[in-house]
Amino acid sequence: MIETTARVVSTDNGTILVEPSNESGCGGCKSRSACGVSGLGKYFSGNRKAIEVHCDSNVRAGDELQLSMSEGDMLKSGLLAYLLPSVLALVGAGVGASLDMGDIGAVLGAALGVVAGLLLGRLSGWVPHMYANRKE
Repeated sequence: MIETTARVVSTDNGTILVEPSNESGCGGCKSRSACGVSGLGKYFSGNRKAIEVHCDSNVRAGDELQLSMSEGDMLKSGLLAYLLPSVLALVGAGVGASLDMGDIGAVLGAALGVVAGLLLGRLSGWVPHMYANRKE
């Protein structure tokens, strides 16, 4: 399981709105002073967005929770978001190039493939299952 700590922002009928804690992700470990990647964590840390999670526990705004997701769901999310548009971009470029339109056809086909892949991923309706437990 992949886990992180999050803080409850609001609750509403079994659905909670949480945002990641400041100590999670890049820059949260003890070796951030020696890590070159932690600079990216500082740059992107202001862009944290709250997400909705279903929770059966009785929690209130400000509570700390442990969010978890299975590795399989993480892999499926990555395949749906990155691999599908990439493969369809290559297929689209091949089809566009075969239509005797040259490079312009390949570029247009690749662009249409990316858009089709993103739309198919979005329209699939699949979302990863996140589990929220009270942090002990």
